[in-house]
Amino acid sequence: MERPPNLATAIDAAAEALVGVLDSAVSRHQMAVSPTQLRVLSLISGRPETNVNGLAELLDVVPSSASRLCDRLEAIGLLRRVPDPRDRREVRLMLTAAAERLLRELQERRHRAVQAVLDRMPGRAQHELLLALLAFEQAATAAPLDTPADSSVRTA
Repeated sequence: MERPPNLATAIDAAAEALVGVLDSAVSRHQMAVSPTQLRVLSLISGRPETNVNGLAELLDVVPSSASRLCDRLEAIGLLRRVPDPRDRREVRLMLTAAAERLLRELQERRHRAVQAVLDRMPGRAQHELLLALLAFEQAATAAPLDTPADSSVRTA
């Protein structure tokens, strides 16, 4: 099967639509935290060994900015700083139960919003989308993304 010339454009448009669906799932509800704060909580959730310096690297900000973000999250009861049991000089960032509940609720809202869109698609299209997404994921993780498209291009 030949690739349609506008496949990348179609994927970009679908990604934009998906972001819109996910964002609307959040914006329809009163969120006590900003999108940046939600991102911080999500990053920490997936990396339990994170400290402020590690968070700063993940966010590509200076440590003082990451620390201020943590201060605000700590003030509203979504984050705790705890000494690392292996090295008490290190301070780890930990989500509170309230933060975990917030992230779980957000994930459930997003899931419901995506499911509502999927429910408007025919079953066959859902199945084809699943297969295409699995193939896309496999292709995306198989090779580095910064590989030059022209194999004759050489770098120093």
